[in-house]
Amino acid sequence: MLSARENVMAILKGEQPDAYTGILEYGTFIDDPQRVADACANDGEPHPDSWGVSRVWLPGAPGPHPVITDENKVIKDIEDWERYLVPPDMSAYDWSMAEKSAESIDRKEGFAVLYCSTGLFERSHFLMGMEDAFCAYMENEDEMKEILRVVADHKIEFIKEMAYHAHPDAIFYHDDWGSKQNLFLPPATWRAVIKPLQQEISDTIHDCGMLYLHHADCICEPIVEDMAEIGIDVWMDVIPQNDIVGIKQRLNGSMCLNGCLDNPYIVTDLDDEASIRAFVRESLDKYLPGGYLFPSVNPGALSDPWKREVTSDEILKYGRIWAQEHPVA
Repeated sequence: MLSARENVMAILKGEQPDAYTGILEYGTFIDDPQRVADACANDGEPHPDSWGVSRVWLPGAPGPHPVITDENKVIKDIEDWERYLVPPDMSAYDWSMAEKSAESIDRKEGFAVLYCSTGLFERSHFLMGMEDAFCAYMENEDEMKEILRVVADHKIEFIKEMAYHAHPDAIFYHDDWGSKQNLFLPPATWRAVIKPLQQEISDTIHDCGMLYLHHADCICEPIVEDMAEIGIDVWMDVIPQNDIVGIKQRLNGSMCLNGCLDNPYIVTDLDDEASIRAFVRESLDKYLPGGYLFPSVNPGALSDPWKREVTSDEILKYGRIWAQEHPVA
């Protein structure tokens, strides 16, 4: 019998697990001062984050979202960006909460996880709005590289500080690079502007002894080899609008996938327990061959508590059966 931690590592390495389950089921997020500083009240009112971005969390919404106007956008002129962009000052952070939080996590069984939201692409459109950001990526590539250099440097400094104070086992890094239909940026632009800096961030994560878990519940199919190349250990919350079977063949074990269930389909089309469990088994039969997969639900996309509980329970049960009936050669 493997421990929870050993079971995760077996899937990561393509070895025999006791069960195929999601990776974050065994992770506990560390409290950290940046998340506390950027907390947004669920009151429908605008609240600035540590970069000065206005965010609103509407009652009933899964989380806060930026609300960018010509008046409140941080970067009002891309060619004069240095006048506007001021990264957060981490010297004022109290790291004791991270230290205490990390000490309470049982590392023998699970993982201490650092949550790192708003990656390079998301921060770029938070700072100036989606329309201005898209135009700048196409027309002001040099300026965008300079802006993202500042953002990446801040990310790298934060990761190093958290590693020093709390020693996370993994980082849950959040940056959606696409929609449910396609990448937001042409692959060539992503490779020219995002990828080099993301490589530095990935190298920092690994130098600090962490696994790199990258959340992107969107289309990333055109750049999956790049994601593996820069060192992402697990692509989190993969959606089936990607060709998951084809992607696994292309990756050949060079990067694990987490997720892969069609959560919105469960929400809108499945109304009884039997159909949910049957759909989970069908999905695992389709996507688990070849291993290197953590089947899981995305809590944000599968918000119905009852459906989430049934889905997670069937993943755990059938994931164990599947592992036993399909031993790794």
